[in-house]
Amino acid sequence: MNKSIRNGILLLFLAIFLPLLFLRSCVIYNPKAKNCEVVTATVTALKAGPTYDIQFNTSSGTTYYINRGIESGLNLDSLNAKVLNKTVTLHLPKMIYGPSKHIAQLAIEDQILYTEFSTN
Repeated sequence: MNKSIRNGILLLFLAIFLPLLFLRSCVIYNPKAKNCEVVTATVTALKAGPTYDIQFNTSSGTTYYINRGIESGLNLDSLNAKVLNKTVTLHLPKMIYGPSKHIAQLAIEDQILYTEFSTN
C-alpha cells in the first residue's frame, strides 16, 4: 500500500473516530463517585433553568445544575432554604475537557440532598 493511500485511510479513521470519542465523552450516563471531581462552593442563588433544571450560582461566579431536578421531584423553595449562602459539596462528572457543570451529587456537611449514584 502506498503512502498516500495509507495517509488517506488514517485521516478517514481519525475523522470518524475522534468526533465519536468526543461525543461519547460529553454524555453523562450513570455517573460514579470515583469518576467525579469533588468541589466545594458557596451557593449565592438558586433558580429553575430550562428543561426543568435547577441552576446553582456560586460565589466564584460559576453556575452548576441538576439536570431535570424539578422534574425528578426536587422542590426549589425547600432546596433554597437549605443551601442559600451555605457551602455545599458537589460531585461533578469528569469529562474529556475537565469537570462538567452537571451535579451528580449535592451535599451540605454530611447530609446528601441529591444524588445520581446508584446504591449497587
